[in-house]
Amino acid sequence: MKKLLEGNLAVSYGVMLSRAQVIPVYPITPQTHISEALAEMVDDGSLSARYIKVESEHSAMAACIGAATAGARTFTATSAQGLALMHELLHWASGARLPIVMADVNRTLAAPWNIWNDQSDSMSQRDTGWLQFYCEDNQECLDSIITAYRVSERLLIPSMVILDAFILSHTQEVVDIPDAAVVDEFLPGPANPYALDIARPRAYSPVAGPDHFTEIKYRQWRAGERAADVITEVDGEFSRTFGRSYPHLSPYRMDDAAVAIVACGAVCGTIRAAVDSLRAGGVKAGMIKLRTFRPFPGKDLRDLLSGVPRIGVLDKCAFPGAPSPLAGEIRAALYGLKDPPELTGFVGGLGGRDITVDVVTGAFDVLLRGKAAEGPVFLGLKPEGGGS
Repeated sequence: MKKLLEGNLAVSYGVMLSRAQVIPVYPITPQTHISEALAEMVDDGSLSARYIKVESEHSAMAACIGAATAGARTFTATSAQGLALMHELLHWASGARLPIVMADVNRTLAAPWNIWNDQSDSMSQRDTGWLQFYCEDNQECLDSIITAYRVSERLLIPSMVILDAFILSHTQEVVDIPDAAVVDEFLPGPANPYALDIARPRAYSPVAGPDHFTEIKYRQWRAGERAADVITEVDGEFSRTFGRSYPHLSPYRMDDAAVAIVACGAVCGTIRAAVDSLRAGGVKAGMIKLRTFRPFPGKDLRDLLSGVPRIGVLDKCAFPGAPSPLAGEIRAALYGLKDPPELTGFVGGLGGRDITVDVVTGAFDVLLRGKAAEGPVFLGLKPEGGGS
């Protein structure tokens, strides 16, 4: 069935089709439509789940942790300061190996207050042990919820499905809603062998001393190392079942590219349009869409970028005192490569500022001039007087 859906509702349909059982949520712009739609689905009986109205995002994640510990399939959604408020419990969820799935509707972190889109919220949580899937369109939002549950429950690692505020969350597109019976076959009921079960009581302790802590973290790390292969395997099964595929990396016109930009999220569509325009003018431009930031597909990126003279990396966030996250990761991945590409980091879209085809073309112009900037190039920066 095809339906006109905004990105938030596409997420909600994905949660319904995944048959989430416990949904603790706290509203925050621009995520609220997700929690509202799920409340309606629970109320009208289209989703059989326990919907919990909590007093904060911290409490929402705490409730997810409790429910997942008991073996329930859990879901929550948040944005920006809400995700930041969860920070402590994000580490707990991953360390406890709980397959929670959460949607983060990317919104810039304050201060100053801003409800619009950039990726500062999710990127600031990149090392909490969660898988991170960045969506380009609303179909990918729905499908990623379903595949995230399959991957998380295989690995016992929680997942964030991440979509751009307003660009996707409040914009409608035609979305193919899969048949529920087919989804049920692709995604069976949750089966966590370590879940608490009152019918089979056993000792459980959330505390680990020095004699065991390293081994626990090593097993968690090994699961993260397996994640790339599991995601690829699940994507193959999803493609055979539903006819759509979402690889870690999607190259576009890269076969003979002399310059290329790497990015993630909805901006990839704009970059494709800029690449097509430049190609029409004789410029050998290309693009790589990165879908999974955790696990980071460093080896595959090395292979794709080897032989490309100049690359740009577009981050939609900037953190003082450190390289921008995506540019820093890619620079590290390229280390040791013979004749590595000349890399320039770009920062754009902060606080919801538009990244247009002209803005992207300007970034390609910087690359074509051939001198990589030592620090990130802030796209569309307006001249200002005074201040620090």
